Amino acid sequence: MLEFYKTYGTVTKKLEQPEPGCWISAVAPTQEDIDFLTNKIGVLPEFIKSSLDEEESSHIDYDDDENQTLVIVDYPSAEEDDNLDENTLLYTTLPLGVVIMKGYVITISLYENLSIEDMANGRIKGMNTDMKTRFLLLLLLRISQRFLIYLRQIDRISSRTEQRLHQSMKNKELIQMLGLEKSLVYFSTSLKTDEVTLNKIMRGKLIKLYEEDQDILEDVLIEIHQAIEMCNIYSNILSGTMDAFASVISNNLNIVMKILTVITIVMAIPNIIFSFYGMNVSGLPYPEWWFPTVIAAVCCIIATLIFKKKDMFH
Repeated sequence: MLEFYKTYGTVTKKLEQPEPGCWISAVAPTQEDIDFLTNKIGVLPEFIKSSLDEEESSHIDYDDDENQTLVIVDYPSAEEDDNLDENTLLYTTLPLGVVIMKGYVITISLYENLSIEDMANGRIKGMNTDMKTRFLLLLLLRISQRFLIYLRQIDRISSRTEQRLHQSMKNKELIQMLGLEKSLVYFSTSLKTDEVTLNKIMRGKLIKLYEEDQDILEDVLIEIHQAIEMCNIYSNILSGTMDAFASVISNNLNIVMKILTVITIVMAIPNIIFSFYGMNVSGLPYPEWWFPTVIAAVCCIIATLIFKKKDMFH
């Protein structure tokens, strides 16, 4: 799907056809859309292919012949998990390509994302499609802020899951914690590659930087660094929590096995005594039914008291 936007003064309007100085948003483009971008707009096919590759990592490419720059950044994505709680979200990262060329700035993504929607709906203050560098930096700022929002959501979900784990050790909660831990690994990897890309942008060799955009670039770097720190902290906390609950589960299993072993020993005592009186031999004292019964009961009581004194039932 292709959409065209252009800023007039302080208002960004949607266009029917692309104009010089506009922003072209390509979300899940069809082959017809790709042909339009390649043949009509002049975007390099390899830039489009890289932007639509889910495994593509954040980087910058530049083509001298066509005077085009491709910036690929990873943005966070969240979707509901049908296998778990209805309030549970799965977090991952996906690539977003930004092509800067003469007359146009083009964003290319395989899926819809909230950062592009915010830009299209005019929720970004100071956006201007004519100012390509500022447009890129504002988009990066929005993506870094989205990382922070999702990291706080992960922290809240892990806290709720931890409370449920205190009450009941269930596989669903443990699987959810593992999913959150995996999400943090995705975030950490993507944030570090985004940071490298930002440092390349900051040098000003591949993308022309303007003095009035320095504050925005600094804000993006601050947000990215904060997101990386938060990701590391939450990852360490979650990893420590998982290790603690693994120890608790192992300890609970040991307690259950200990209690079952004690009960088995106590119940084996009558079996041993009755086995003696069940043998076809003579000379046993008091060969009456009541005597082995009393002996077995007394021995069971004594064994139970000994085990209780040694705190073997807890």
